[in-house]
Parts: sequence; C-alpha cells; structure tokens
Amino acid sequence: MKKATIQLETLICPSCSAKIDGAVKALDGVDKDSVNVLFSTSRVKLNFDSEKVTIEKIEEAINKVGFEIIKTKVK
Repeated sequence: MKKATIQLETLICPSCSAKIDGAVKALDGVDKDSVNVLFSTSRVKLNFDSEKVTIEKIEEAINKVGFEIIKTKVK
C-alpha cells in the first residue's frame, strides 16, 4: 500500500469534497476507508494499491469531476 497526499486548488464548497470523495472511492485499488478529503486545506489523503491503480488514474478521476491538482506526494 502506498500513501498519497494530493494538494488541490482551493475548494470553495463542502459539496466539492463529496464529489472528490465519490470519484476517488469509485476506483478499484483505492482503500476506501483511508480516503479523507480535507476541505479546510484543500487536500486529499488516501492509501492505494499501486498494483491495481496508478496515482495518475487517481489524479485523472479528480480532474474529471472538475478539480485542478497543484501537487501530489506519494510515499
């Protein structure tokens, strides 16, 4: 399992968090219990199985629901 912290553009409404949460949790390989969308800091933290899903696919899912990614850290 890898841990990712994704910094997003500033989130302007709490429903934005729900959209991102749903998009990320829909991906196979993401540990659904680990997904945490932090509205106050505009960050997404999650754990994922790099053999099932790439960080690029996770970023793509966030972009598809309309949010720009500033930077991503994976450990």
